[in-house]
Amino acid sequence: MSTFNALMREIKFTARDRTVVFWMVTVLGLSAISLAFGLAEVKHQQATIQQLLDANQQERDAEFEKLKDWGSAAYYTFHLTYDAPSDFAFAALGQRDVQPWKHRIRMLALEGQIYERDVGNPSIALIGRFDFAFFTAFIVPLVLIILLYDLRASEKTAGRYNLLEATVGQSSSFWFLRAAVRSGALFLCLIATLFIAGMIAGTAFSKLLLAGLWVLIYIIFWTVICFFIAAWRKPGSVILMTLITVWVSTAVILPALSRLAIDKLVPVPPGADILMMQRETVNDAWDLPRETTMNAFFEEHPQWSDYQQVESSFEWQWYYAFQQVGDQKTRDLSTAYQNGRLQRADIAAWVSLLAPPSLLERSLQALANTDLNTSIHYEESVRAYHAALREFYYPKFFLNQPFDKALLKNLPKFEPNQ
Repeated sequence: MSTFNALMREIKFTARDRTVVFWMVTVLGLSAISLAFGLAEVKHQQATIQQLLDANQQERDAEFEKLKDWGSAAYYTFHLTYDAPSDFAFAALGQRDVQPWKHRIRMLALEGQIYERDVGNPSIALIGRFDFAFFTAFIVPLVLIILLYDLRASEKTAGRYNLLEATVGQSSSFWFLRAAVRSGALFLCLIATLFIAGMIAGTAFSKLLLAGLWVLIYIIFWTVICFFIAAWRKPGSVILMTLITVWVSTAVILPALSRLAIDKLVPVPPGADILMMQRETVNDAWDLPRETTMNAFFEEHPQWSDYQQVESSFEWQWYYAFQQVGDQKTRDLSTAYQNGRLQRADIAAWVSLLAPPSLLERSLQALANTDLNTSIHYEESVRAYHAALREFYYPKFFLNQPFDKALLKNLPKFEPNQ
């Protein structure tokens, strides 16, 4: 019963502390703002996808009326691919700010289309978006430091320290309880807004529970760090600077240095190089002997090597063959680019074990399916879909099947990642 009484006493004391109340209101407000931004961005992305789906269908219906052969059908028909935001993406937007999550592709060389992207906001690309994951991982520890660094120092300044030490019995339990009450109140501010936003977004309750557990562990970690450093018999200014140094080291310096080291350790070819190589290959094909292109194409598609070549200045078989060769030429570079990014991400995941802010942010992004692995999985789904389009069209090209608009209803449909 004494423990319960002590807890209630600290809760009442904390509720009367205007400084603590101010910071709780601030955290509650900033958490709500970060989640509101995330919900608005997800809603915008969902609306964009639906608008593109409608516009793409209207454009396709209009184009189908004009088509007269399989080659022009493949050339003029656009296909929308997209990676819809998950039900938890509002909390951690992650790679959706820097990696493309939608494409309108055609039956042309694919790799260049994958690495083309919309021009985004350069400020967002540089500093990232203010979402719940960023706020909790990098800003909340600073609030905890402010709340906990002078637990003892403030009482000494007020002249109550010796009296408290003499009357509470086990002083360490008293100070830990006071720290726990403040940290618990901050956690409740975060988790309340997160669960409300989750209910608005229709997030699975299991995801919200898991996210809440990670946030709780993170709050406990920083509470323990602050508690033990605040126990030093040093002036409050020294304790504050020490805690700020710990935060700067784990949140800024270590991630920045590790990123520089990882980028140097694992070189990755730029996506622009892939796009440039493919364009050069496709453009050069116009000036090469047709047999050179077709032989390179038949090396990977021998089943079409018996097609009857048309003696004319242009034929669709040759045109789409050198589009395919453009992808073949850039395959090694594209694979190196993808594997390099994955390798960098794997190393960064291990380094984040020493940088708790990065670890929490990465964990929330993985839960929200906004991490690099999800982005690359989307790229692979686009490649698989484009391959299905080629499987649909190639028999019609190389077997010279008569054009039938009705068969266009059998075009493969893109299935977004779930």
